[in-house]
Amino acid sequence: MELAVVSGKGGTGKSSITAALAVMKQKLLLADCDVDAANLYLLFQPEKTLEQVYVSGHTAIIDKDSCTNCGLCMDYCRFDAIHRIEGEVQISGISCEGCFLCSRICPEQAIRMEPEDRSRLYAGNFRYGKMVYGRLFPGEENSGRLVNLVRQQARDIARENELDLILLDGPPGIGCPVISTITGVDKVLIVTEPSVSGLHDLQRIHELCRHFGLSQTVVINKYDLNPDMCTEIERYCREQGLKLQAEIPFDPQMVEAMVKGQSILEYAPESPAALCIKNHLEELL
Repeated sequence: MELAVVSGKGGTGKSSITAALAVMKQKLLLADCDVDAANLYLLFQPEKTLEQVYVSGHTAIIDKDSCTNCGLCMDYCRFDAIHRIEGEVQISGISCEGCFLCSRICPEQAIRMEPEDRSRLYAGNFRYGKMVYGRLFPGEENSGRLVNLVRQQARDIARENELDLILLDGPPGIGCPVISTITGVDKVLIVTEPSVSGLHDLQRIHELCRHFGLSQTVVINKYDLNPDMCTEIERYCREQGLKLQAEIPFDPQMVEAMVKGQSILEYAPESPAALCIKNHLEELL
């Protein structure tokens, strides 16, 4: 079974809840699909047994010895990545989209395309099973494709080790990396918070999951910080036929656990949040 834990926005406590689910299950494949900002490896410190280079695209590099600074590439670049600085044509690696046009039209063939190969995919053992995660290097692209590779590697390792649960920690939002995370999963757990943005982004991620025909359930984290908004979220779930799986109270020990590099179930198993998670979320596994 594949269970994806997602949220329409960041900061809801999605990764903390994912970590707690991993501790409850004990033997599983844990995949961190938030490749732009992976963090579960910080909690579980997996032993890396696999490291793969991920080429996310290409960037243009000018050979200064061959370049005549004619500016033709600058005129044709549609991404405003090429500028003349103190009479010299220069390419911004951050703005370059790797489209290859400048390298093709350069009359001196002074531009070459270098692969962006600083991103990585990792796999290894952690204290509750196997773990796979990706780390997209800042400025590199195609995070949705890297998520897809993380999921494929997770399936292969789970099959080889006869693990019956793949737990996916998804990225926030509703963009391409999220779509790559939830496509084809068995269940989706949506984590939200009692705020105006929490309700709005719950609506967005619910619509996205419904578009793909996915089974959904909702958790309201830190529900007691804003009872009025919690009531609004409860009403929305009822109207949409969404199962409200749990309402987890605000618990400062959740943050303390992360600082210590542990899940809340490891750090404070009798805390209010830990007890709520154990009592209401175990059936998802």
